[in-house]
Amino acid sequence: MLRVLRLFLQRLAAAEWFMRAGPKFMPQLDRTVHRLTRGRLLSNNPVIPTLVLVTTGAKSGLPRSSPLACLPEPDGTLLVVGSNFGQAHHPAWSGNLLKTPTATVSFRGHDFPVTAALLTGAERAAAWPSLIERWPLFDRYTEKSGRELRVFRLTPTR
Repeated sequence: MLRVLRLFLQRLAAAEWFMRAGPKFMPQLDRTVHRLTRGRLLSNNPVIPTLVLVTTGAKSGLPRSSPLACLPEPDGTLLVVGSNFGQAHHPAWSGNLLKTPTATVSFRGHDFPVTAALLTGAERAAAWPSLIERWPLFDRYTEKSGRELRVFRLTPTR
């Protein structure tokens, strides 16, 4: 059942109309579900682990929350990808992390501070196959956007 749901959501997320419309409604939907469930659930959780990342706005200095798919790693770190639904520009949250790499994550009902590191070169190449295995659409979003998607490793700083 979960496999069927995952395939359905992958096809939906790969549709041209969804890549245009998704950025307009999905973040707000996820923020609402997150708030109503006190951080225990986001819309994609049954299919792909999802977190809410709170960064410091690069220009405003204000907190900015972004629901994101993630890949938990065995050591407790989390990988996130700046796919921006295949848009040509990087998502704002990734620019925020480049300026201020300290952030907060809400994941599976727990809030904790993290430090973000942009993966490049061999480190990014090593992480990419695991990300594609979990969510193959990252390849489609790379193709559609015409850019290399930013990959960050979020390390808890408890």
